[in-house]
Amino acid sequence: MPANRKKPKQVAVLAFEQISPFHLSVPCMVFGDAALAAGLSDFELKVCSETNTAITSSSGFQLVPQHGLDTLAKSDIVIIPSWPSPQQAPSQQLISAIHKAHKRGALLVGLCLGAYVLAAAGVLDGKLATTHWAYANDLQQRHSEINVQADVLYHQQDQTVTSAGTAAAIDCCLHLVRQLAGAEASNRIARLMVTAPHRTGNQAQFIELPVPEKVSDQKLAELMDEILNDLAAPYSTNMLADRMAMSRRTFTRHFRALTGQSVGQWILEQRLRHCQNLLEQSDQNIEQVAERSGFQSVVSLRHHFRQKFGISPSEWRKTFHK
Repeated sequence: MPANRKKPKQVAVLAFEQISPFHLSVPCMVFGDAALAAGLSDFELKVCSETNTAITSSSGFQLVPQHGLDTLAKSDIVIIPSWPSPQQAPSQQLISAIHKAHKRGALLVGLCLGAYVLAAAGVLDGKLATTHWAYANDLQQRHSEINVQADVLYHQQDQTVTSAGTAAAIDCCLHLVRQLAGAEASNRIARLMVTAPHRTGNQAQFIELPVPEKVSDQKLAELMDEILNDLAAPYSTNMLADRMAMSRRTFTRHFRALTGQSVGQWILEQRLRHCQNLLEQSDQNIEQVAERSGFQSVVSLRHHFRQKFGISPSEWRKTFHK
C-alpha cells in the first residue's frame, strides 16, 4: 500500500439466523457495493457469523458468511443489524467478541433492534441510545441503566451508535461514512442509492407530514429551498412566519410537522452541512466559509462545528479536503 494511502477500516457486519435481508443489506450496500461504486477505498467489508454453516434469513433463503467472531472482534467497526426478537438473548460468545472489540476501541453500531445486543453486552450502560420507536419502552424497561430516546433517528455517544428502524439504518450508516470519510463521500454514496444524503440524528423518527399535502405546505417547502440557496442570509422565525403570512405559532407548528425539527435546528444543520462541503471542496479560508454559511463569526462557526462533529473546521478540512 502506498505510504500516503490510509489503511481501510475493517467493517464487520453480523449475520445470524432469521436475519432480515433488508437490515443486512443496508450496511453491506453503504460500506460495500455503493462505497466501491463511488470510488471509495476507505472501508473493507466483512460479513461475520457465529458458525461457518448456512444461515436462513427471515425471507427463507440461505447465505453462508465467510468470517467468524474472531474477525468481528478485530474489526474497526462492528455493526449488529436488527435482532430477531427482544426475547432472544445473544450468546456469550457474541458478547465476548463485542467486549473484545470494545476494549480495542472499535465503533459499535446497533441498527434498530441491534441495540438490544449492545445493551445485553453492557456497552450502552450510562449512555443515551435509541431503537425502533415501537420497542423503545421495552428496551428501557429491560435495561434501566440506559437512557433510551424514542424520538430520534440515530444517536452516537463515544464509541457506540444506535439507530431507529428500517430506513433510519441508512441514515445512520451514511452518518458514519460522513464522519469517517467526509461529506462528499457520503453524498456520492447517497446519490448512487438514490436517497437523502443527510438526515440528522436528532430528527424525529416519524413526522406528521412526510410530503407536502396542502398549498401552505408546498409553499413552506419552496421557502426551505430558498433558504438552502442562500444560507448566508440572516433568518429569524418571525421573519419567515411573516413571509408565509402565518403567525409564529402556526408557522413553527407547520415547520415541525413537515421536517420533524424546529426552524432553528433545521437552519443550523443545513449551515453546518454547507460548511462541511466548502471545507472539503473549496480553498476558501475559515472566515469566508463562516460568512458564506450564515454564521455571524468564526467563533460561532467553530463552536457549533465542534459541538456537532467533535473536531474543529480546520481539522475537518485537514482530514477530508480534496
